[in-house]
Amino acid sequence: MMHGREKSDPAIVAVKPTNKAGQPGAELVEPRVGTEGKAGQQSTRRAQNRESVSQALDRIRQAARQRKKERFTALFHHISLDLLRMAFLDLKRNAAPGVDGLTWQDYEADLDRNLTDLHDRVHRGAYRALPSRRRYIPKADGRQRPLAIAALEDKIVQRATVTVLNAIYEEDFLGFSYGFRPRRSQHDALDAVVVGISSTKVNYILDADIAGFFDAVSQDWLVRFLNHRIGDPRMIRLIQKWLRAGILEDGVVTTSDRGTGQGSVASPLLANVYLHYVFDLWANRWRQREATGDMIIVRYADDIVVGFEHEADARRFWEAMRERLQEFALALHPDKTRLLEFGRFAAANRKRRGLGKPETFTFLGFTFICGRTRRGDFQIHRKTRRDRMQAKLTEIKEELRRRMHQSIPQQGRWLRQVVTGYYNYHAVPTNSRALEAFHYHVIDLWRRTLRRRSQKVGSTWERIARIANDWLPKPRILHPWPQQRFAVRHPRWEPYAGMPHVRICAGGAQ
Repeated sequence: MMHGREKSDPAIVAVKPTNKAGQPGAELVEPRVGTEGKAGQQSTRRAQNRESVSQALDRIRQAARQRKKERFTALFHHISLDLLRMAFLDLKRNAAPGVDGLTWQDYEADLDRNLTDLHDRVHRGAYRALPSRRRYIPKADGRQRPLAIAALEDKIVQRATVTVLNAIYEEDFLGFSYGFRPRRSQHDALDAVVVGISSTKVNYILDADIAGFFDAVSQDWLVRFLNHRIGDPRMIRLIQKWLRAGILEDGVVTTSDRGTGQGSVASPLLANVYLHYVFDLWANRWRQREATGDMIIVRYADDIVVGFEHEADARRFWEAMRERLQEFALALHPDKTRLLEFGRFAAANRKRRGLGKPETFTFLGFTFICGRTRRGDFQIHRKTRRDRMQAKLTEIKEELRRRMHQSIPQQGRWLRQVVTGYYNYHAVPTNSRALEAFHYHVIDLWRRTLRRRSQKVGSTWERIARIANDWLPKPRILHPWPQQRFAVRHPRWEPYAGMPHVRICAGGAQ
């Protein structure tokens, strides 16, 4: 369906001098000190290659937008040498190696030859996926999250393939799906929840979580879903190679017909494809045909928040959702899925029935609370989850102990980086107290570390406060109000279509 890209010949790329354009040609033969003659050619060729790949992806994107039910039968040739190079350069330089032991720097040492060989093996069918290495990372609740670390070449091919498939599926995915999608972040999902509850007649929230989703996905169903849009058997076989490669743990490789390998490059897209057919399309149809009142849906990967105007709708949806997921080898987490009264009338309704304050729910690291503005109007308050903050403080405490004997500037530079990263995510409106508490506890941990390394009692609060003033950023709100950012990202949505745009800068708003 898609034609091959046009490839420019690097041998005929001309490099024009920038600072000596008016001087005789004889003066152009002397390069600047420390430069290579091929540097300009390589840079030009790389830019041309990116442009060529971008044009090919645009053609796929346009076809997917115009023909929603068409199957793409010729996609494999888009996994080109240029795309593989882009995929490699987009990988994290310091990522943990897979079972092959190869690091990004190892592969870069002979990049052209390595990528040419990889491209040849992929298109000859000689490419074989290696098992992923199992690794566990701690979760905020104390449990371990299993991750699958793919081999370096598998990461390259997966990223290139995902780039091609994203051009198709980004035209298909629904607006309330936010997880692991280009130009969509966790804060976009958080904004959508706040705006949805604040601007509609939501009175009940179904806080749903799919139990062990990434390990429970049926690979047979996944391939069937992919076949709805992907008619190129070579692309399907490539994906199946990753699914069947297995997991290496304690020297033993185990394979399964379930799971997508959480942590791999391709896993987020495959998970979104699965839930697009299992949940998104079904839920959207249920909202249009079954709901008797207002209903909002926000999904970030396997974390789902659904709001309802009527409790009867909520309970019917909950039961229908449970049955729907069972048909596709999934189940709701019994402890993390619950229905609660939440919204602008929740406090008054519960008070009238002699109950306490409205319950809260958590989503993407924040606790959502029914609150009020200073004028007494309904307002959703978002506060950093206590267990998430405690887990981060524990991590800082342990790392400070390892850095105990470093100089104060060294410790300060590291702490500033950590605290800045924490604020970049958590510094949302209505979360000021939690930010201040985090700032206080970080300073206290630093003070205790400095006291521990010396017999002299010199690390008083006054002294550590001055040190923290020099190195740590002050706790302040960096993100705009949800309604403002949502109006910019989704200007067609009512009732905020008429709201004037705000200027969004890195990490905040002005």
